[in-house]
Amino acid sequence: MRLGMRWRIALPYMTVVLVASAVLGLYLSQELHHALMESYRVRLLAEASLVRLFLTEGPAEPDHLREVAGRWSQQLDSRLTLINRDGVVLADSHFDPAAMDNHLARPEVQEALAEGAGASARFSHTTGYNMLYVALDPKDTALPIIRVSASLQEIDAGISRMQTTLMATALGASALVMALSFVLADRITRPLRRLTDRVLSYRSSSERAMKAEGYDEVQSLADAFGQMTSELGRRVDALAEERNKIALVLAHLNDGVLITDSEGVVHLINPAAVRLLDLTWQSDPIGRPLMEVVGSPSVLEAWKRCRETGQEQETMIEVPDRGAFVRLVVSPIAGSPLSGEMLLLQDLTQVRRLESVRRDFISNISHELRTPLASLKALVDTLQDGALEDPTAARNFLQRMEIEVDSLTQMVQELLELSRIESGQVPIRLAPVLVAELLAGPLEHLQPQAERARLEVAVNLVPDGLTVLADQERTRQVITNLVHNAIKFTPPGGRISVSAIRAGDEVVIAVADTGIGIPEKDLPRIFERFYKADRARASGGTGLGLAIAKHIVQAHGGRIWVKSQEGAGSTFYFTLPAA
Repeated sequence: MRLGMRWRIALPYMTVVLVASAVLGLYLSQELHHALMESYRVRLLAEASLVRLFLTEGPAEPDHLREVAGRWSQQLDSRLTLINRDGVVLADSHFDPAAMDNHLARPEVQEALAEGAGASARFSHTTGYNMLYVALDPKDTALPIIRVSASLQEIDAGISRMQTTLMATALGASALVMALSFVLADRITRPLRRLTDRVLSYRSSSERAMKAEGYDEVQSLADAFGQMTSELGRRVDALAEERNKIALVLAHLNDGVLITDSEGVVHLINPAAVRLLDLTWQSDPIGRPLMEVVGSPSVLEAWKRCRETGQEQETMIEVPDRGAFVRLVVSPIAGSPLSGEMLLLQDLTQVRRLESVRRDFISNISHELRTPLASLKALVDTLQDGALEDPTAARNFLQRMEIEVDSLTQMVQELLELSRIESGQVPIRLAPVLVAELLAGPLEHLQPQAERARLEVAVNLVPDGLTVLADQERTRQVITNLVHNAIKFTPPGGRISVSAIRAGDEVVIAVADTGIGIPEKDLPRIFERFYKADRARASGGTGLGLAIAKHIVQAHGGRIWVKSQEGAGSTFYFTLPAA
């Protein structure tokens, strides 16, 4: 935990006072203890000398010794013990001598025998508290060793009271010092706190002037902060502007950009990269390892090769869930504070799709042109080989050549029509028109063909009087194409129904049949130019009708789709804006 400046100023002073008080208290306690012990020792030694005088007045008999010990113990208020030179206790003022141990080994006795007088302080197991023992050797073999002892409880209590007083004094002094230290620290730190508040509340260039009250050093610090924040503010504004520009460019860039550091952690990623790598299901990838963010083995392999070789890597990756093709370029980043790699992703899905459409178009048109051209070539060769000499055969061949030429002409016209519709060169003139009128012309025109195929054609409009905004001629072209296909792919005895219904702001027109249906694998491509299902190839046609219908409907702002089950018929739907 970080302490404030006031605490850091006050605590050292308080610590010094407490340590000094503790040291002083310990020193005074020891000195007082030594002084009191010495005073007690001198007093007890004087008492022992006084007892020695009275011992010389009588015989050294046990009764006399016990009388002296008892009488002088009461007068001196001390315990008096008389000990023989062999350590045997002769008399004791408080205890029976016969029950007491030999005292020859006691420190005070040994010291008295050696030096004439001795003293020792220790815990007495007999009395149960600390005692001071003073022994005196009378230097007269007829007299016993005199030992006077007194309790140290008063000394210990006095020392304890003094220590308590010193501790209370130290704590009071510490509290006073702390209070004074806080006052002094507050006076020192108040200008610094105000300066800190101004720095923390810094928001704009208008607040960059720093002022402080108090010491000159603090004012100098405020001036330095003011200059620093002004310069820092200008740089932050410039960096923020540049950052916003870069962020705006990255956010609207169609190419994906992803940057990792030297540890492989993602530092930057734009929305395009999230979309191209299909990361929309994940949480924020910033700050996470690339190997956790990206699951594509191709991306990770290119990134690892770039890290290992230090050279730019390029590859093509496919995103199966979206059917997308992405060009990936991984470049090392060197010579900057953020060393790592940059991944650039370019969406080439549309380019691939256009290339596929171009290849399919060339392949389909070549296939469609090859058949009539081969027929024409065969007919011409037959005529050149002698068929011209036979008028009947020549006329038959010329009729067949006319049919093939008409087929080629129709194909070219439909291609030109489709190209004009896609390029917007065919104007769509929208006008309110009854759906019944749109259906009447194509159905009337195709009714004889339906009758020859023994098919029933039904019309169902809900409600009557449905009106749409449409180009009548172009819309009839769509209906004609759909009904004609239904007639062509429905066996005799089948049924074709044409219906229309209002759905919100749209009118949905449907052409349903009970024909052969469309295989499921062909449904996604049924509206492509020149695309034909296997069963449709034997029925002729250019394969452009549904493509033209699709573009006409889309030019009206509508949609077209199909639902079909092989062997159970098909239903084509398209929408037009309701009038």
